Amino acid sequence: QVQLQESGGGLVQAGGSLRLSCAASGRTFSDYHMGWFRQAPGKEREFVAAINWVNFSRSYTDSVKGRFMISRDNALNTLYLQMYRLKPEDTAVYSCAAGCCGYPRGPYDYWGQGTQVTVSS
Repeated sequence: QVQLQESGGGLVQAGGSLRLSCAASGRTFSDYHMGWFRQAPGKEREFVAAINWVNFSRSYTDSVKGRFMISRDNALNTLYLQMYRLKPEDTAVYSCAAGCCGYPRGPYDYWGQGTQVTVSS
């Protein structure tokens, strides 16, 4: 019911910023809460952030609080992750996801293929 496509990843120096986008197709976008996950080489996928559009609540993993901001535009069917003051440990493949239940951490039902974020020192 939902297809997700991430974009906006790239190479940035430590302290820099990136904005990730996740374009969704399907007519049920507003029915789902949305989240971002990341997976670094040799690591398990971890939760980064999620947003509930109904009550405007947002959730972040501790390591990104104060640096990352999640938002969504239902009219454009797009999810965003604005990342500031990036650190080398933020390097990972970032994936967006949509889920019906279990806000904020899951389970999530639909996933994008991911976009690479690399932060150099």
